[in-house]
Amino acid sequence: MKRALAVIMFIVFSVAILLPFSLITPTVMAQDSYTIQRVDHEVEVMYSGHTVIRDTITISGQLTGGFLIGFPYKYGAYVLKGLAYDEDNNVFPLSLGVQLAETNFYGAKVSFTEGAPQVFTVVFILSNSLLTQESAGTLFTLDFPAYPSLTKEIAYCDVDLVLPGTPSVLTVTIDNEEVTATTFAKSNLPALTYSPASATFSITSGNVQILTIKELDRQITINPAGNTLAYDSYRLTNDSPSSMGSLKIGVPLEASNLVVRDEFGRTLTTGALTSSGNTRFYNLTLISHIGGGSSTTLTAEYTLPSVSSAAPFTLTFDLFPEFDYYVEAAKVTFVPPEGARFLTPTLSEIDSSTTLIRETFQETLSISRDGVSKVDSAIISESVQVTYDYSPLWLSFRPAVWVWLLAVIGSVVVIVWKRPKTSAPMQIATTSEAYIQLSSEQVRAFTEAYDEKSRLNSELKNLEIRAQKGKIPRRRYKVQKGTLEVRLDNISKNITDLKKTFRSAGGNYANLVRQLDVAETELFEVEAKTRNIDVRHRKGALPLDAYKKAQADYQRRKEKAEATINGILLRLREETR
Repeated sequence: MKRALAVIMFIVFSVAILLPFSLITPTVMAQDSYTIQRVDHEVEVMYSGHTVIRDTITISGQLTGGFLIGFPYKYGAYVLKGLAYDEDNNVFPLSLGVQLAETNFYGAKVSFTEGAPQVFTVVFILSNSLLTQESAGTLFTLDFPAYPSLTKEIAYCDVDLVLPGTPSVLTVTIDNEEVTATTFAKSNLPALTYSPASATFSITSGNVQILTIKELDRQITINPAGNTLAYDSYRLTNDSPSSMGSLKIGVPLEASNLVVRDEFGRTLTTGALTSSGNTRFYNLTLISHIGGGSSTTLTAEYTLPSVSSAAPFTLTFDLFPEFDYYVEAAKVTFVPPEGARFLTPTLSEIDSSTTLIRETFQETLSISRDGVSKVDSAIISESVQVTYDYSPLWLSFRPAVWVWLLAVIGSVVVIVWKRPKTSAPMQIATTSEAYIQLSSEQVRAFTEAYDEKSRLNSELKNLEIRAQKGKIPRRRYKVQKGTLEVRLDNISKNITDLKKTFRSAGGNYANLVRQLDVAETELFEVEAKTRNIDVRHRKGALPLDAYKKAQADYQRRKEKAEATINGILLRLREETR
């Protein structure tokens, strides 16, 4: 009896131990039903300094559900955008910020509704903050992940570093080892490889310009004859430590008669560069260099091929050509002739990124995109076909209105002219009070004082940063801060007195001072609100999304105020030449 009981207990104990393993085994086999044969890891630096990481993954076996990919966690803060697609340009959902098996990795998940293809590509666009530039302007250092971090071993990984131009000096440091080639490979790459790397290279000036294009607003206007005129407005910031004297922009391949102007309306010299895909690039020579950290706006006008000559009228246009730079927010607006009506796209075809405005005599169609670059044009066709109906009778609409208006005005004039005239009392003309004329020395003194004020404010900010980082003794910091504040106070009093003189002069000078006061008030208010949201965000009272949105809004207001101030000072400086 005891022996039988012992046997039964042994069987129960064995089943209890082996049952969990039998349940787990199918899952493990399902997860391990594929292997990674090869990964082509391409790291490309765009003209704007942004880094594009393309991982083309070749698998064997069956992969269902999702695929995890990532890189060391420190690069996660620089991820701007991600895409996943196969060889037929079928796009798959990609979730960013997914946790991998270990906490020191940033991950992303590609989701497959059905079985995954044997070859697919995952692309990440990273901020240009990973690329640093020496003050000389030709030596750059790129911080990048040398290999992808996958959850399985990679049989073979080929790495290709694509740099603008032809580097004259190149040194790649990986795991404390240096190589001097843009391509290298590794077999049997372990899962969750943690391998940050850096590449130092030297290229000729003009191949890379570290900048951020915050907005691109493109307007396509079609006149009644079918002629098409495009107007592009760029708002950009120079992120490099050195000043920017030239810039490369891309326009559609069919564009002609290009004219580019700076924020003061001055025409810039343009030189045609190479063409790529559906884009023709031009080099712009700036009249006023853009300092490091400064922002500006540029406008480009050009003509495009005419629309079809028969109704319904059709325009086929590539929304965003193969830009070799990253545009944070882009918008294209189509403006047909007055009286035209859009036939396509219809209201049912319009998504949240498209806006159709219908007014009494005018319709406009706007399409917006975030994070635009050549990565998008290589994967997704952004060609849009706009069709509208237009009656030639609208050509005579405004002339007819003007004829009727002139006829009415003429009739009123004739009636008044034929009325009996009465003698009017004689009026003695008096001369208006003349404005005070300012001397060029006073104008020059004002601009120089304002420049000195800006320089002292910059020195004071740099002193605060050095003190916070502990790079300067506290006693020395207090002495230098007191000296700068006294000088700044004297300069501010001098500027206040000169502003009174400008106001008393009246005319254009008084108007410029009023605009300057408004811009300074706006700048002071934006800086105060920026400090407020920084404090609220650090305390956890403001979510990250709301913080970034408010920060971007305040940055736009700050740049607009600074551009107004710089424009006023530039006009005053030109008067003293």
